[in-house]
Amino acid sequence: MNSLKNLLLSLVIPICIVPGISAGANKTNFLLITVDDMSCDSTGIFGCPLPGITPNIDRLAAEGMRFEHGHVTVAICQPCRAVWMTGRYPHNSGALGFDRIKPDVPTLPEALKEAGYHTGLMAKHGHVVPSRAAAFDTIVAAKELKNGRSPELFGKQAANFFAASKKSGKPFFLMANSQDPHRPFIGSKQEDAAKKRDKKNKSHQYGGGFPEAKVAFEPEKIPLPGFLPDLPDIRKELSEYFTSVQRADAITGAVLKALEDSGMRDNTLVMFLSDHGMPLPYAKTNCWHHSTRTPWIVRWPGKIKESSHDKEHVIGGVDLAPTILDALGLPSLKDADGRSFLPVLKGEKQEGRDIAFAHINTIASKRAYTMRAVITKDFRYIWNGWHDGKTSFRNESLSGLSWKAMTGAAANNTAIAARVEFYSKRVPEEFYQTTKDPDALNNLITDPSQKNRIANLRGKLGNHMKQSGDPQLKQFISSFQEQP
Repeated sequence: MNSLKNLLLSLVIPICIVPGISAGANKTNFLLITVDDMSCDSTGIFGCPLPGITPNIDRLAAEGMRFEHGHVTVAICQPCRAVWMTGRYPHNSGALGFDRIKPDVPTLPEALKEAGYHTGLMAKHGHVVPSRAAAFDTIVAAKELKNGRSPELFGKQAANFFAASKKSGKPFFLMANSQDPHRPFIGSKQEDAAKKRDKKNKSHQYGGGFPEAKVAFEPEKIPLPGFLPDLPDIRKELSEYFTSVQRADAITGAVLKALEDSGMRDNTLVMFLSDHGMPLPYAKTNCWHHSTRTPWIVRWPGKIKESSHDKEHVIGGVDLAPTILDALGLPSLKDADGRSFLPVLKGEKQEGRDIAFAHINTIASKRAYTMRAVITKDFRYIWNGWHDGKTSFRNESLSGLSWKAMTGAAANNTAIAARVEFYSKRVPEEFYQTTKDPDALNNLITDPSQKNRIANLRGKLGNHMKQSGDPQLKQFISSFQEQP
């Protein structure tokens, strides 16, 4: 009997150590691709009419599921990513703006590393859990990727990472972050200025240089967002922006090709999204529809039906980490505010997926512009806690050609003057029927026919703030003490 047992063991053991069979071969890999400052409808699959604007993103959507109602929680670079990585609202992670996550808050990359994943980060490294660098086995700084804008270098570095992952025998988690179409746009004066600073000072944030590229679209032919007036300089800036969108798509394609070439495509869950809308007035760093709506796409071969288009459920950035951990068979992060939408990815209906929330606290300048929003498929309620009738709103989106064109035209155009004034000063509350007015042109907050809907969403926001421990709840309540 013992001799038979030894014979069986001698046959079994070599099978376990055959070269090429990795320890992570049966575990799902996770590739997270993000783009910087790209509006949802700047992609072809979500409605951009420019021919060939995003072929790689469109192809990814055709191979997986896209969400009609996908929204980020914070429409600002770093705090948005802090939400993704923690599954918590900003006041519960400590990252209200460009802040570090509190030391006792667990994060997605740490959880995956502890679970045996080979982890990597490409670009935006200062904005992705900056206090948790040890969570990544590999970090490729933006400067090594021509400031996060070179498709060729993204493809090369991604291939290196996938090869290292296979060698390690572990499943992988790679977060690849295109820094396009964030300013400076291709061919813009801002890009020219950045290039000049780069030559003088290699330690500058743009010390890695920029790929050579020219504006690919004629200003007269670009699609003008409904929330911006039709002015020559706005069209010029948008032609630069859409050229940068095209390069972000090329970066996405380069990373996906590296994955394909690695032979690990079929065992990899791919998630793609933008951190918020375009960096122009009425989009980035706000709570409007074009601020938070993101081109959220998920591909998971054999798990997600191809060319799926979910129009039923509302998902938020706070749900990203819980969903990924659930999909990978791992426990969610402790005290996460979000919840998994894995059932939706499987094609099932999930109850309680009819609402999401958006937050703005402090922005890159460290100024506080407190805002909260309730998002449904059809309506959006916004509370502007910072509004006092005196303070003016200012953010990075005002640094280019568009805002200057708007303020210049305001002198002779009352409609544009009204848009400039509203953007600068706001009102205490806003309410929009996004199905009819996605560009937030008609604030319905005083419309008697919407009174009940407004009260309902205002109440939902108050409950959300109470349940999540939002420190702005007291101010929110005091805003309506005089109301019946």
